[in-house]
Amino acid sequence: MGLSYIKTTVAEQRALQKLSPFELKDTLISLAQNTAQKSIEVMLNAGRGNPNWTAATPREAFFLLGQFGIAECRRNMPEEHGFTGVPEKSGIADRFKSFLALHKNAPGAALLQQAYLYGQNVHQFNDDAFVFELAESVIGNEYPVPGRMLAHMEPIVHDYIVQEMCGGEKQKGKFDLFAVEGGTAAMCYIFDSLMQNKLLKQGSKIALMVPVFTPYLEIPELDRYQFEVVYINAKGETKEGRHTWQYPDEELEKLKDPGIKVLFCVNPSNPPSRALAPDALDKLSKIVKKDNPHLMIVTDDVYGTFVNGFQSLLAKIPYNTICVYSFSKYFGCTGWRLGVIAIHEDNIFDEQIAALPATAKKDLAKRYSTTTLHPEKMKFIDRMVADSRQVALNHTAGLSLPQQTQMTLFSLFALLDKENNYKQVAQTLVHKRLKLLWDKLEQQQLEDPLNTGYYSEIDIASWASKIYGDDFLKWLQKKMQPTDILFRLAEKTAIVLLNGGGFAGPEWSVRVSLANLPTDAYTLIGESLTEIMHEYVSAYKEETGKK
Repeated sequence: MGLSYIKTTVAEQRALQKLSPFELKDTLISLAQNTAQKSIEVMLNAGRGNPNWTAATPREAFFLLGQFGIAECRRNMPEEHGFTGVPEKSGIADRFKSFLALHKNAPGAALLQQAYLYGQNVHQFNDDAFVFELAESVIGNEYPVPGRMLAHMEPIVHDYIVQEMCGGEKQKGKFDLFAVEGGTAAMCYIFDSLMQNKLLKQGSKIALMVPVFTPYLEIPELDRYQFEVVYINAKGETKEGRHTWQYPDEELEKLKDPGIKVLFCVNPSNPPSRALAPDALDKLSKIVKKDNPHLMIVTDDVYGTFVNGFQSLLAKIPYNTICVYSFSKYFGCTGWRLGVIAIHEDNIFDEQIAALPATAKKDLAKRYSTTTLHPEKMKFIDRMVADSRQVALNHTAGLSLPQQTQMTLFSLFALLDKENNYKQVAQTLVHKRLKLLWDKLEQQQLEDPLNTGYYSEIDIASWASKIYGDDFLKWLQKKMQPTDILFRLAEKTAIVLLNGGGFAGPEWSVRVSLANLPTDAYTLIGESLTEIMHEYVSAYKEETGKK
């Protein structure tokens, strides 16, 4: 049969492979759209992780709460041409209860009622203070105060973080939270404040657990950072040579080097979608305690909710860890930009700042002197808030109040779902799609409870070697570019995937998002990948004369 023609040349592929996967994606989308326009194919973009589901109930609660907030505004000042007042604290809890009784059958009312009772029963909130914060926040008529996170919302989101990131286990002490504009903003703020507070400097040695979300690979190379990077590779394999995407002891032991200042990881990983195994968590914990007690850890745990009983490094090594969590994937709210940074109240970051040389402390005292009379006592997380607004605008720092309100309602929705019904639906959906994909490939999908199923990284080289032999793999690697299969998919079938090599994974691998396409599309993606592999095999046999 031989190989069908594609218009993207080898030279063009080589040039495009230098781009970030998310930039290469734009070229692939253009090719796929062109194919779709010229044929009966429908473009299928499995390149991004934006989910095609939403959590409806907490959104309904948000919109109903908004109606209450508007009613409070009208109550306080006679309306004239849409010009109204603002909510008033005195007696607002009783008015809220009356509002809920009047709208008891409205979508979202049950969650608002449960949310009110949660504040009373779990945290003993003052009724008027809690409801007033909700009403003002949903309307957004005030600045965020405190700038880090609102007083009643922080403990509720804290409960959610403990439930989902700590395996539900109670922790000693508490975590301080900083509500931010999604995981993207969290990454920017953390990198910046580590530098501003002299915990890292240009050229510092850091470690990255790979494969990993591409920005973690690209940020350290920027002129401002130029970090020396040590890669901790997920080289784990089964006895049969299949990827487990776990970290062997010899890789984790690289972290014994006290010269490594910070470890960055995404857990569960992106794109392999595997949570760190319990033995890896234990190994990491022992290394930190025994060999590198000053190691700072930043863990991005956005996919943790897709693994039952998930345990973050925040739970395992709380003293050393910053946790980034985004609500975007689980609740289908990437457009809301909702994230949180969590740091234990007793932490290595504050300790390291306190241990800085006198000249460095003097510089930092000057930097933060406009925000407090005692800058030397300022916690790292509060410095991060100030840094997020260039310090001078610290008084207007903070995530917008409607965003914090929706974040709180998402958290309450999960906290009150004692049977984890929503979680089961979300997990079942992605794993159904994962199975449909792998059922059409020529290697069996490995059963793994640590696999979120949100993405799948398919190693084309491993597939080629194990099914068709090493000679075929050598031929493929000689004749084709690692991204050739991506261009063939885009040009022939209007399917867009990302290159796994762009995530520091195996060069001959592709990433499929199981989150953003109709479920039956994954059967077609699996079939199309297999069809192209068969084209390669046919061309190999024609050229070599092998059967």
